Amino acid sequence: MSGTGGQNSDPKHRFPGRSSHILLLGSMLLLYLPNSSCVQVSAGKCKSSTVMNIAAKYQHCGIHPDGVRNLDCFGKYGRTSKCTWEPGKHGSGKTYTLIYQQPDKPYCYVYYNLTQLHREIKIFTNFNLTVELYENTETANCTKAFFKGSQKSLTRCDPPSKVLLHRPPGGLQVNVTWLPEDNKYISKFSMRYKAPGSHSWNEVESQYPIGARLEKLNSSVAYVVQIRCVTSTECSQCLWSKDYIVPSELKTKPIVVSAKYVEIAEKRGSRLISITWKFPVKDVHDGYLVTIRKESGEPPTENMTTSEPEIKLILSYSAYLLNIRAWNNASLSPAVTHIIPQHKDTNSSGDGRLNVTVHNSTAFTIYWRTDLITMYVCYSVEWMKKGRSAWYKPFFEDSNPSKTLSSLSEHLEPYQRYSVTLHMRPNKNTCNMKHINNSESTYGSTEFYYIEGSPVSSPTNISFHNVTVNSVVLQWSRIREEDLRGFLLGYVVYYRETSTEHNITVDPDLTSFYMESLKSGTAYQVQISAFTSAGVGIRSAPTVFKTDNVNFSISGAITVIVFVALLLMCGSPVIKRAKAVLWPSIPNPGHSNAVQKIENPGQLELLEALATLKVEEWDTKSLQILEREAAAPPPTLPSMLPLLRTCEDVGDSPEVLYPWSERDTDSGTEDSLRDDTADTLLDTQRTHLQSSPLTFSGGYTTMAMFQQLIPQGTAADTSDAPSPESPPEDLTALKLMRLDYVRQFSTSPPSDSEHMSTIL
Repeated sequence: MSGTGGQNSDPKHRFPGRSSHILLLGSMLLLYLPNSSCVQVSAGKCKSSTVMNIAAKYQHCGIHPDGVRNLDCFGKYGRTSKCTWEPGKHGSGKTYTLIYQQPDKPYCYVYYNLTQLHREIKIFTNFNLTVELYENTETANCTKAFFKGSQKSLTRCDPPSKVLLHRPPGGLQVNVTWLPEDNKYISKFSMRYKAPGSHSWNEVESQYPIGARLEKLNSSVAYVVQIRCVTSTECSQCLWSKDYIVPSELKTKPIVVSAKYVEIAEKRGSRLISITWKFPVKDVHDGYLVTIRKESGEPPTENMTTSEPEIKLILSYSAYLLNIRAWNNASLSPAVTHIIPQHKDTNSSGDGRLNVTVHNSTAFTIYWRTDLITMYVCYSVEWMKKGRSAWYKPFFEDSNPSKTLSSLSEHLEPYQRYSVTLHMRPNKNTCNMKHINNSESTYGSTEFYYIEGSPVSSPTNISFHNVTVNSVVLQWSRIREEDLRGFLLGYVVYYRETSTEHNITVDPDLTSFYMESLKSGTAYQVQISAFTSAGVGIRSAPTVFKTDNVNFSISGAITVIVFVALLLMCGSPVIKRAKAVLWPSIPNPGHSNAVQKIENPGQLELLEALATLKVEEWDTKSLQILEREAAAPPPTLPSMLPLLRTCEDVGDSPEVLYPWSERDTDSGTEDSLRDDTADTLLDTQRTHLQSSPLTFSGGYTTMAMFQQLIPQGTAADTSDAPSPESPPEDLTALKLMRLDYVRQFSTSPPSDSEHMSTIL
């Protein structure tokens, strides 16, 4: 039975009488009903005999280090108290008997067969409390524990329910949260700390109930921290909290390793941002905190945590700021800031997707294509001047493809270039972004001027290259954008040789120009200026160059000499070979003075003999020479005959090879040679062309070639020449060795009309 009824009312009202038989009945119940779960003793004053009887019943239970221990009773101010304990080390299925009493307010309670390690009790104010606890009362291993205290010392405030530790440079910031029932009774708290492994604590007291700060700590050392309240009337007991480990400070920034921006093909106007980084110090951080926002300042600012040193985002073409920090449970590292630059969409800048009309210094209108209205109604426009942060304006538009921005917070400046970008937002509920990641895409961008002006500076670094006698390449550097004061439309190149000035207009995309049709050996003065729609800017400082003179070039002469030398060394065989292949030399015997019409009867007989030989050679493709040998050549014949060469290309050339023979300039000698022609032919033998020592390379032999065969010892004087009746021996020998006829035979017989000629 549970005795909770005695906890809800004063005993004086419950028991108006104090008869002895009631006390006796209570003692009997206490002694003879030990198996009851909880027996409530009479609210009357506990007699010493009753306490003694209980002690006698459990006298076999003793205090033991391995038995029940750490019995503690406490309570909240104005609330029910409780007792807690720890079980013995041996055995299982333990049961407990709890007896508590306040002798000054005579009543007591007994609880049997408790299985939990705590029990709520009712404590009267300003009275002492005595508690006895028995473990395993029905066994021989019964142990017991005692507790004694006053109600003033029993009110306890628990440690903080939540602790936040932060390490600023060289210090420690502590913020705590107390339980609601303790919060109004705690005005300040104590904190002690030490380095891991140290046995001594350093204790400080806060000035405020929820926060404190420590200074002059070693930033590279970790600390162990405990916290408890400062004791008071309402909090007579303040317990230390568990150990909180404060790691060392994170003083190093993360290092960005790579940043990749890739346009998403299937989602125009968006790009995939991949950022990776690293933290130089290992095992001191729990993760990373990434903060991202638009550089223009448009909300929101989004915080993302990640345990990996990388992050991927889908963003528009706008500019963004990323702050990356490492963190642990007490420290936050300095941030590394990474700027994602604005992406200039060159594909849409000049296609007319976005146009601007400026009304005045505080108003302009942007226009876009009408097809966008059917898909989007939420937009954001950004405009900016170079070197400044962008201004922004989100808006809702579902009818007209335009938006007029007026009453600008900062006036548009003349001669300053502005860029404007329009973003689309798919969320139709609100045009203000709720998240940064994957919340908008870029439609297009363009540039504009409020008022344009002419350039206030000129191109620089003018130089001349590849100077010739009549041309030169002119190069220069661009003008700075802030000096243009308008959109560059081109360049004007001014040049003069004397008092006459010429000018040429060059496209704005070029920084070089090829000048031609110049005069040789002439000095030219050049100036360059840029121009916008407002006019031509100032000219550059005069620069002079001079074209080359037309004179003898040493290098050219050396080149010509080398070419001529190579031509002389290598050109002749090449030219001859090319002539032989492209223009074959086919000799015409009819044009030679060594060929004559055959009319003599003796020569006709020779031709008849040759005709007989030709019949045998119709089907041959060989080339032969018929040569007459003397029956008894004179002893001096070898020494008197000249060396004759054959044609080099006999086998390959289709041209006809004609015979050659000696022809005496003396008429008497000529007649005698003709008479002997038929006789000498009968004794001839066939020899191959390759074996003949008396051959020429040409197709036929002229008189000039024949005269070279005459031995140099022969006198040129006709007065010493022998008479026709007695020819010299050398001439007789030459007649005996004469080549009669040479030709390349065809595969068909000659016709009867074919004329025959011979070379004498």
